[in-house]
Amino acid sequence: MTTQILIVEDEPAIRDLIAVNLRYAGFVPLQAADASAARKQIDAALPDLVLLDWMLPDESGVDVARRLRGESRTRELPIIMLTARSTEADKLQGFDVGIDDYIVKPFSPRELLARVRALLRRAAPGASDMPVEIAGLRLEPETYRVSAGDQPIKLGPTEFRLLHYMMKHPDRVLSRSKLLDSVWGDHVFIEERTVDVHIRRLRLALQPTGHARLIETVRGGGYRFLPE
Repeated sequence: MTTQILIVEDEPAIRDLIAVNLRYAGFVPLQAADASAARKQIDAALPDLVLLDWMLPDESGVDVARRLRGESRTRELPIIMLTARSTEADKLQGFDVGIDDYIVKPFSPRELLARVRALLRRAAPGASDMPVEIAGLRLEPETYRVSAGDQPIKLGPTEFRLLHYMMKHPDRVLSRSKLLDSVWGDHVFIEERTVDVHIRRLRLALQPTGHARLIETVRGGGYRFLPE
């Protein structure tokens, strides 16, 4: 799934420069000019990472970070603080409220992208491009291939992401809401029955090779990918 990064910055020139570089690097930039707009964006859909300016017109970035860390839905949301403040006391204040990294203005786009990639790797260590293989079913994230022995299996983009996530978490009961958040993203307008539709499509695609049996329906719980 495409990585969405929310830029919370009140200076349009800086915000646009960051957005251009993120887009060029393959990310999807979202933009907010103040804390209020950022809150609306996050309420609508949880981004993968937030680039948060310290000095915002309506609220301090430190206060925004403190509130995000205080809510269960956003407690683990990766945050990088952007600021012209460079003293040790300022940095400690930011880290004390729970930010993950700190970049002092002015900064180079290359440094920003390196910090973003590093934080995303730390935040999602399981999001690997390494192939996954269970019970003869092999999924290769880099080449976007799924196969059983020499037989290729054709999947749509959503079914591919769904299978990848389930194979990365075998033998765990995954609720529909968990699958929505992890595979589709935290989009509150998507109904849970959407998961059932794509599970059904995934099972149909896996049926010819006999691997549909690996996807178990857990009554009242969701779904589980059996390890063998």
